[in-house]
Amino acid sequence: MTDTPLLDASGVAKSFGAVKALTDARLTVARGEVVALMGANGAGKSTFVKILTGALRPDRGRVLIRGQEARVGSPRGARRSGLVPVYQEPSLIPDLDVMDNLRLGDTPVDPFRHWVEALGIKGLRLTDLIGDLPLATLRILDLARALAAEPDVLLLDEMTAALPTDLVERVLETVRAKADAGLGVIYVSHRFTEISRLCDRATVLRDGRTVGELPIEPGVEDRAVELMLGETIDLGQRDAATLQAVRRGTPRLAVRGLAAAPKLQDVSFDLHAGEVLGVVALEGQGQDELFDVLAGFRKPTGGTVSVDGQAASFAHPADAIAAGLSYVPGNRAEALLAQRSVRENIALPFSARMRDWGPLRLRHERARVAHAIEKLQIDTRAQGEVQRLSGGNQQKVTIGRWLATGVETLLLFDPTRGIDVRTKRQIYPLVRELAEQGAAVLFYTSELAEVPLACDRAVVIFGGRVVDVIEAGAADEATLMRAAYGLTAQEGAA
Repeated sequence: MTDTPLLDASGVAKSFGAVKALTDARLTVARGEVVALMGANGAGKSTFVKILTGALRPDRGRVLIRGQEARVGSPRGARRSGLVPVYQEPSLIPDLDVMDNLRLGDTPVDPFRHWVEALGIKGLRLTDLIGDLPLATLRILDLARALAAEPDVLLLDEMTAALPTDLVERVLETVRAKADAGLGVIYVSHRFTEISRLCDRATVLRDGRTVGELPIEPGVEDRAVELMLGETIDLGQRDAATLQAVRRGTPRLAVRGLAAAPKLQDVSFDLHAGEVLGVVALEGQGQDELFDVLAGFRKPTGGTVSVDGQAASFAHPADAIAAGLSYVPGNRAEALLAQRSVRENIALPFSARMRDWGPLRLRHERARVAHAIEKLQIDTRAQGEVQRLSGGNQQKVTIGRWLATGVETLLLFDPTRGIDVRTKRQIYPLVRELAEQGAAVLFYTSELAEVPLACDRAVVIFGGRVVDVIEAGAADEATLMRAAYGLTAQEGAA
């Protein structure tokens, strides 16, 4: 390492009207170093990232790149200076093919192809339409574009949040190898296991300021949580007697031999009212098709679905909603009206019952919405437009609407992707509370550690089939990982 950092940001501040997003943020990155940027959603990470990458100008403070003050007024200027970001959401244009996106970003084709294959994506064609590719592939394409630019500093914002475990391993190995070769890396993540493996130091933000810089060593997780939160949250547990009682009687949702092109082959399980059933699978094992069928977005090619003992089929999402199945997609942007308020977004399901509205009903619904906002501690400073909220607050809005309006069967697809530890620890008990109020919850997660925290048991899908059913008490990461790779396959269904 040289004495002069590749990146040195200090005293950075930024306000949006009365909202102070940053007050005193600082961060340094040396050559060959991976630095984690940590903090609860709303701590200022996203604003700091946008300033570092030229998408926003700070109100004060300075950013030095290789010892020289950076005056990058755009992401293109940041790239030219040697700092290349991979943002939390894909930055590819869905209506164009891969090649057209490369042209727009001046990305060299041969290095891009090299990194796509090195990162584990096979068979990609430059003529593939971006809108037809799965989210995990888009994340890898963004990273391949960034690496093809040969940056001095690489900024990864929740790079692995939408990736299955096998692709996460490729990313971590590749980034560590590039850092060892002299690259500087800023790594934004809420996954402590990845930070412990990959990073050399951690910089922690809280309430818009840097509150600590920690070496990565044993015990760093506890210290980082203390700095980020200032408190711990008791998640609680559900006892075996309660779960046994929940599973008696007719299941809320019964799936038998369900198949759907191209990946879902033969999936069966029962989901009871009052239960949280996890779904565990590596990328492309059929979980996308499963949720699409249950939400009415895709027609099955085989098998049956029953709701409360009655056969059901969904030709349209409206059919699934009418049967009591409510879907929360992994991409929260799909579930929100971005330019509408927090209140309007939470109250959205009430619109299906407009014929029953009246003065007294409106007061009741407003009270329910206010209760959800208070219970979830949703930041309403920017409630005029929900798009101005942090990612964690946006996700709380998508789930909070069901707390306000009620739900029979909730389909959650990776609901904690890309959100902070504090928000996750609010969402886990919320999901449990919805179940305790009588909802049936199907919960797919790409983070294996979430299963014992949020779920009562889990079905593991491999090759489009259920290969294992694991109670939460036995669902440690090693057991789930072996099952996800098809190493402990069992016959039968949940």
